[in-house]
Formats: sequence, C-alpha cells, structure tokens
Amino acid sequence: MADNIVLIGFMAVGKGRTARELSRQTGRFAVDCDDLIESLVKMNIADIFATHGELYFRALEGRVARWLAECVSATIVSTGGGFAAVADLGRIGTIVHLHSEFDAIIAAIRGHPRARQKIKKRPLLQDLDQARRLYDRRRQLYRQVADLQIDVTGRPVSLVAAEIIERTGLKVPLPVSER
Repeated sequence: MADNIVLIGFMAVGKGRTARELSRQTGRFAVDCDDLIESLVKMNIADIFATHGELYFRALEGRVARWLAECVSATIVSTGGGFAAVADLGRIGTIVHLHSEFDAIIAAIRGHPRARQKIKKRPLLQDLDQARRLYDRRRQLYRQVADLQIDVTGRPVSLVAAEIIERTGLKVPLPVSER
C-alpha cells in the first residue's frame, strides 16, 4: 500500500481544507481528486455532470484512483464525496473518514462568505432533501471503507489535521531552527 493519506467524507465536510492543512504541517504534497478530473477532461465538475452524467464522472474517479494507487506516494489525497465507492480504495493509502452531521455541514456552507458558489459547484447539493438522502446512504459506505474516523464538527482544521497526524503516525518535519 502506498504511503498516502486519503480523505473521504460527504461533500463540503472539509476534505480539501484538511488536506491543505496536513500538507502545511507535514510538508507532503496534497492533491484533490476533483481537480485531477477537471484537468484530465478540461471541464469543471458541474459541466461534467450536466454534459456526460454521473456515471461518466464515476468512471473518471475510477481512472484517477488507479493512477493514484500506481503512481503516487507520500501524498495527502482529498476526494470527492462519492469517491469512497471506487474499487480497491485501500490500495491508495490509509483511508480517513472526515465526518459531521448533515445539518452541521449545511450550516457551515451557509455561513461561508462564498456560500452561493460553494453550493453551485456541487451538483448533488442542489436539492437539500435529495442531498440528505444521499448523505444517509453514503454514511455507511464511508464507515465501511475507512481505516480511521475523525469527527470534524465545529473543530478548527488545524486540530483535525493534528489528530490525523497523531493517529496515522505521519512524520512532521522539524522546524528549520531545530535542524
């Protein structure tokens, strides 16, 4: 298994923010699966869904997962909300499920200065009743595939990252002044 940390969880739970903070604290590279998909097909996620549909998008996730497993190591991987369903996810690295209750996720999005953009860029978050049902369905999948569960509700991203570092045994480089 590659020495990657793979962050999974429902959309907007903070996987990207956490990946960036883990990168900052550990010096590892961070990659975002949605960014990889967008650069691969030269379209944004909303346009991929609108033009080609969800099944096509899921196939792209599978392609990215295979590439990550074969070519990437010592990296923090931020995934999309449905990425946990890709085959052999554990081949990529240690799977960390970031979780929060649905209402807390929605409240955090609504409280964000760019709330409209955050909702608009997530095709599966357009209908909140449908999104809640999706959350309920995916919650069990996340728990099944994860090596670690981390509750992020109301916690600063720096503390979430510190918990991941502690629980996974990631090495944190010494500050330059202590080397």
